[in-house]
Amino acid sequence: MPSFSTSAYLKRLPRLRRDQEKQKTANGNGVVANGGVHHGGDYDSYDHTPLPWLTWNGFFMGVLVSMGGFIFGYDTGQISGFLGMEDFLSRYGQYNHKTGEYYFSNVRVGLIVGLLSIGTLIGALIAGPVADKIGRRWSIFAGCIVFHVGNIVQIAAPTHHWYQVMMGRWVLGLSVGALSLMVPMYMAETAPFHIRGAMISTYQLFITLGIFIAACINFVTNKHYADTAQWRIPMGIGFLWPLILGLGILAFPDTPRYDFRHGRVEKAKATMMRVYGVNEQHWSIHKELEEIRAKLEAETAKTGFIRDTIEMFTAPRMFYRIALGVTLQMFQQLTGANYFFYYGTLIFKGVSISPFVTQLILNGINFGTTFIGLWLIENVGRRKSLICGSAWMFVCFLIFASVGHFALDRADPTNTPHASIALICFASFFILGFATTWGPMVWTIIGELYPSRYRAKSMALATASNWLWNFLLAFFTNFITGAIDFRYGYVFAACNFLGGFIVYFFVLEGRNRTLEELDTMYIEHVLPWRSTEWEMPALEQFRKSSISVYNRDVEARPEGGVVSGETERSLEKEEEDEVSPATALRVQTGMGAGWKDEMDV
Repeated sequence: MPSFSTSAYLKRLPRLRRDQEKQKTANGNGVVANGGVHHGGDYDSYDHTPLPWLTWNGFFMGVLVSMGGFIFGYDTGQISGFLGMEDFLSRYGQYNHKTGEYYFSNVRVGLIVGLLSIGTLIGALIAGPVADKIGRRWSIFAGCIVFHVGNIVQIAAPTHHWYQVMMGRWVLGLSVGALSLMVPMYMAETAPFHIRGAMISTYQLFITLGIFIAACINFVTNKHYADTAQWRIPMGIGFLWPLILGLGILAFPDTPRYDFRHGRVEKAKATMMRVYGVNEQHWSIHKELEEIRAKLEAETAKTGFIRDTIEMFTAPRMFYRIALGVTLQMFQQLTGANYFFYYGTLIFKGVSISPFVTQLILNGINFGTTFIGLWLIENVGRRKSLICGSAWMFVCFLIFASVGHFALDRADPTNTPHASIALICFASFFILGFATTWGPMVWTIIGELYPSRYRAKSMALATASNWLWNFLLAFFTNFITGAIDFRYGYVFAACNFLGGFIVYFFVLEGRNRTLEELDTMYIEHVLPWRSTEWEMPALEQFRKSSISVYNRDVEARPEGGVVSGETERSLEKEEEDEVSPATALRVQTGMGAGWKDEMDV
């Protein structure tokens, strides 16, 4: 697979070439710590070959783990289609004796669609402490088992037992919620820093793929079957995806950061070597393991679940970051994307084009354009992409709402064909903006936002926020649209506008940063709009500042763990000077925060 090269950059940037030579000649004390990780040493003694952009191990890991997103997307795409299927409607809907037709009341459709979100909220909250206890890998495996249980309850529901479908979806939600936490976290803790954003965003890509595949299957079964096969075949196929993920994850190790924090330093290093595609003497391995060690040494020993949870809010800048994560996940829902995905067949029922065809169009755009988002996140960055995405979606919803309310004949849309087409076009434009920015990138930011010790529980709170607002929108959308019709779009337009401001003033740029660097940036109150200019200090300075911030006395365990108490070795005996690891690694990979300044040379 391709790798980064620095030669083209160095020819254009003479000052950077001089800096590289200075860094290569810088020396440390050459101390080797337990577990084979170097605390110092000659910078030039490490391997500085260009990093592979993506290894086959990283590729297969990303594809398999992202199957958790596919499971969620497939279920989302299913229910949108089921609401428009005649057999599903006649079995689980309500009968109108005046018209002789079956229908879903707002309450019933809200519960069937939205109770999955209540399950996902609970599942996400439970999965956080479970992941810390049994590991990321086994938590994913357990989530797949729960999904199968929920699918059995749902598919076996007898006629008129709509509440069994509802409860089956609640159990499914427990699984989907757990996986929505575990997948981005597994990716964040394992992926190489230079493609971490794209790999976490693959979760959203697979959500869109799942929605699209479900829409295609719904379209076929609705066209060719008139009995329960219309909806039971799509449900039955749903057993396949968690089976692939559940068995496949057993072939992969746990995340390097989880293993390191539990004393398995060599295992963590071996995993990093595989996903990075380099040997153990490579500077990138040394640098990142030392950053993980420095953060770990700055912490006290765990003090129990309750006290640890309380400390999570009082740790440096943690309340700020938890609030930010919860807010970002809320605004991802308030972009209005699920307004189309959950109720697309109902929104466009009166439009000239078949609602199932409309869903295929929207879901196809959603999947295809997410690939653009994978490129944007690593080449344009998180902040710029999200702000531009907010502006784009703001304009799309303004036009969508205005056309729907003022130009469309809602009683008989066939009288206004141009307005009908305009609605579908601007819905498609909106999906383009969402799929390339807020869809994938919010999951990435949540995965990057928290330090290792609190990552699982903090991400659980942020993810629960996503599912809470998912439920609220799923349940109340029918009531709101019934009262204010397409003017509902103005609410989403305002939320998109506000979301862009939140990103500008509060979100740090995480492109080409390790998780430990980002943690330090938040602790040091780096201004978000200046975050691309920040340079991380040398490793030893980084380590000392981390301990100073947390104000801890620590001692190192033989395998890299940390115990609170007396300090066994003095920090003053460690090496005093060292090459800035962030600068050094970025020079040898051709990436980094200093490029903007260097381009002016």
